[in-house]
Amino acid sequence: MAFIKDHPERFALTGELHARPFPALKAPCVAAFIAIRQAQDPATRDRSLDFKHLVQLLDHYNAPRPDPEATHYYGEMGRYWLKWEQHTEFVTYTVFAATPGGDPFDPRNFDVFPNYWLGAAPGERITSALLQVQMRPDEAEVADRLQDWFVPESLAVAHVLDEAAIVASDFRIDPAGHMRFAVFAAQDTGVRRIGRIVQRLCEIETYKAMSMLGFLRARKMMPQMDALDGRLTELMSAMRSTEASAEDTLHALLDASVEMETLAAQTAYRFGATGAYEAIVHQRIAVLRESRFMGRQCFAEFMLRRYEPAMRTVKSTEARLQTLSARAIRASELLRTRVDVERSAQNQQILASMDRRADLQLRLQHTVEGLSVVAISYYAVSLAGYLLYPFAEAVEISKGMLTALVTLPVVLGVWWMLRRLRKRIG
Repeated sequence: MAFIKDHPERFALTGELHARPFPALKAPCVAAFIAIRQAQDPATRDRSLDFKHLVQLLDHYNAPRPDPEATHYYGEMGRYWLKWEQHTEFVTYTVFAATPGGDPFDPRNFDVFPNYWLGAAPGERITSALLQVQMRPDEAEVADRLQDWFVPESLAVAHVLDEAAIVASDFRIDPAGHMRFAVFAAQDTGVRRIGRIVQRLCEIETYKAMSMLGFLRARKMMPQMDALDGRLTELMSAMRSTEASAEDTLHALLDASVEMETLAAQTAYRFGATGAYEAIVHQRIAVLRESRFMGRQCFAEFMLRRYEPAMRTVKSTEARLQTLSARAIRASELLRTRVDVERSAQNQQILASMDRRADLQLRLQHTVEGLSVVAISYYAVSLAGYLLYPFAEAVEISKGMLTALVTLPVVLGVWWMLRRLRKRIG
């Protein structure tokens, strides 16, 4: 029986779709989450350092190590469960545990990450969060707990997944340095659905934080863009002036264009990543299928009011940079046309001057030729006189008469020879 040959990566590609399973969580439980990003060139970082850092944490709890080529891991770690994921720019660690004694959002829940391990991280914390998962009480008690745990001004809360749970956060950093997320699961909500909700909340926070890096970059580059805009306006005004040198203005425009293109190249990746992260944030919120809880703002409304303006700033900054670059290119083309016209006029003047010089040279050449005819004729007449003088004595012609007789034929002959020679050379 003949079999078709499989692509060598067929099983790997299919397995990738199932390689990052959602955790299975039973309420009550807690989760400690952290995302770590390298400060410089995170997309091209040495990813082996991420794996070494993971191994260091697993060794601390005497947990089994994953395959060195792994980009994700989910497994038991002592009395905890660890979910590790390696992304393009960052890595995330999420540790799940049954709810211990103590207050909700107890900072000691984050002690699952040892201090020495945090200090040895190959990067910086981009965000961290504590997630509290509880069974859902009545709505009044939920409202009381939210009042105690979060800042009411920025609290976002909603029923999700057809009222399978209530999720809440104020998206603020608490005194311990972490974000807070609360999940109140209904009695009949399955462990995998709870795990998906927790995973979605971690992803919303992570990609929100990553996309805000683009906003910081846009805000920092605004003074530079304002300066470039002013320079470009001044240069375009100088184009209308007859006092300024067109070539000097063109060089200044090209310098400004190079600076803008450099700025665009430096920000292209960051702004592109920001757009991708923003799309993921909205997609993760959409799959939660929110409905209002007691008339409070939901996650989508919070993002619309607080997060979306920052993303619009990034988009407007990117568009402004492209507009400035296009203006500089158009101005350079217009000024280059002006320079070409001026150079054409200069070339025409040079050609006219060359024509005048050629005419003068031609006249001088004719004058020289005339003088040459006279000079050559003089010597030719003298030679002819010496040659014919013996014959002149025989026929009794004087020397003066002989010279007069031969002068005209000699001059005509010399003129004819020089003219013939000039035509042959020409």
